[in-house]
Amino acid sequence: MANGLKLNDQEIKSAFTEGPWAERFPPVLTIDQAAELLQVPKSTLYDWRSRGLLDRCSRRVGKRVLFVRDRLMQLIFNEGLVPND
Repeated sequence: MANGLKLNDQEIKSAFTEGPWAERFPPVLTIDQAAELLQVPKSTLYDWRSRGLLDRCSRRVGKRVLFVRDRLMQLIFNEGLVPND
């Protein structure tokens, strides 16, 4: 990532350990929670997912799409959104 902003595992976990963020953003997120956390529209998440950019951190469960919070944060801040080959 060009901007150099990288978060280590401890930084991500500590952000969600206690307080309002811990309650608002549990380890497994709904699409609404993931969109709120990243401050992007749900349509953006659906688009990224349809293009395969969120395969490592999301899964369809029935009609719902769920996100693993810490993997999502790692992907966005450390790896960037790059297509899986």
